[in-house]
Amino acid sequence: MGQAADSPWFVPVLARLRVPGRVGRPRTRPGAVVGDTAYSSRANQAYLRGRGIRAVIPEKADQAAHRKRKGRRGGRPVRHDADLSKERNTVERLINKLKDWRGIATRYDKTPGSYLAGLQLRASMIWIKELARTTP
Repeated sequence: MGQAADSPWFVPVLARLRVPGRVGRPRTRPGAVVGDTAYSSRANQAYLRGRGIRAVIPEKADQAAHRKRKGRRGGRPVRHDADLSKERNTVERLINKLKDWRGIATRYDKTPGSYLAGLQLRASMIWIKELARTTP
């Protein structure tokens, strides 16, 4: 994650996002989005702000310097919740576990359906392994 090729998919992925609740239809707007500096573009920030979603994305050093150089016209600094950002580590570790499987890490599967099936299979394997480890 965090490569230049990931950022253009930020808005399409969020547009398809569904957050299930206990009752009713799933929400299409999460409370916050946590990401790394690859997603700190002004377009991504504006999209989140327009949808009322809190962004927990640190600002790149060059973006901060550019904003400061512009003075008052540069706008406010991006708010960053460091504590919530630390929880991103859990997701990053899961992604690394998924990538331990060579088929996912190298993206051998050509179709989105087969790639998704591989992700689901690998996630199931991780879940079963954790379940066996924690069950007495």
